[in-house]
Amino acid sequence: MRSCKDQKGFTLIELMIVVAIVGIIAAIAYPSYTEHVRKTKRSDGQGALMGLAGAMERHYASNNSYTGAASGGADTGSPAIYPDEAPLDGNDKYYDLSIQAADATSFTLRATPKGAQAGDGMLELDSTGVRRWDKDASTVFEAGENTWSK
Repeated sequence: MRSCKDQKGFTLIELMIVVAIVGIIAAIAYPSYTEHVRKTKRSDGQGALMGLAGAMERHYASNNSYTGAASGGADTGSPAIYPDEAPLDGNDKYYDLSIQAADATSFTLRATPKGAQAGDGMLELDSTGVRRWDKDASTVFEAGENTWSK
């Protein structure tokens, strides 16, 4: 007959402790991970706005005006001179890009979150370089929302 000292393995208490520790670590790590993913997607939207601003500048250099850069030669709406969704590569799109205002000497561009990014707040960039982020997703830019940083 074998004695209890010869048996090898983990006790139920040891396994329960390990499961509890893994659960605690997961509870801390998952929210941090999801926030990091949201910030990365927001950075993609910001980069796409910068690319659209560059396309607007090229349009201005060719036409001496920012007007007519939207689809159908309009002044506002989806851009005709640049993709209308971000990120530019990949299948999943998290922002719709649009020209909010354009005249002969100025423009305002907007990235509106959608899909998994919905609720993160829209991003804006104008021809003077002013960057806005609607942090509270209220659809209105309030005091303190005139930067892309958190």
